[in-house]
Amino acid sequence: MDYETIIYERSETRATIRLNRPEAMNGINGQVVEEVRYALADAAAEPLLRALVLAGSEKAFCVGADLKFVLGELMGDGSLKDGFLADVKRMLDSIEGFPAPVIGAVSGMALAGGLELLLCCDLIVAAESAVFGDAHSNYGLIPGGGATVRMPLRIGASRAKLLMYLGDSHGAAEMERWGLVDVLAPDGELESTVDGIVTRLEEKSPLVLRTMKSLVNGAGATPKEESLWKEIEALDAHRRSGDMREGLLAFKEKRVPVFHGK
Repeated sequence: MDYETIIYERSETRATIRLNRPEAMNGINGQVVEEVRYALADAAAEPLLRALVLAGSEKAFCVGADLKFVLGELMGDGSLKDGFLADVKRMLDSIEGFPAPVIGAVSGMALAGGLELLLCCDLIVAAESAVFGDAHSNYGLIPGGGATVRMPLRIGASRAKLLMYLGDSHGAAEMERWGLVDVLAPDGELESTVDGIVTRLEEKSPLVLRTMKSLVNGAGATPKEESLWKEIEALDAHRRSGDMREGLLAFKEKRVPVFHGK
């Protein structure tokens, strides 16, 4: 695919999807959704991939849905479950369910649907000057990209309500205190900070990272006892892998392990 609204790069161990509509503050339209989903499918097919980075531009990570694009659907008579928002949901589900860790790299504004995009990431790294907000209530809108579901799970129900009800914007340092932002990067050092995290992930077994993500994400949807047994079952299956044998052998030989995802 020839990408026009994103910049997509992939190696064997890492991939980056960068939103590239600076004239629209990286607003999401149908073409963005299509291209992101195509890139996600390509990246997910690489078994040795350790991390996927979602990024925007310097001034805006993403300000949400492009209202010029979605306004007709919002004002129309058709069901939103059959149109653009359904495609957005599928895109967000694909990000959340991506097999490898997903890192949201935030510079500038992350508002409304842009914040909902970040809520699907495993880790959020933000520049100190980044700004976050839900903003839907400011325009008489209700979230349609999962904020009412994913945000309480991330920062707690009370803070999620405060963020959504008032529609205020908040700085990255405050969002780190709230638990939304995982790593705060000095301005000008966002890319190097993210690169450092990805480099460390590249040293890990892709089997381990993917299994850990699957177990953690699934724990909230199943009873505690069932989740605890699933963890043991996962370890039971993993102990037959070459990566586990390599890790234990490297520990014994006092060297850095080299994992092959097998």
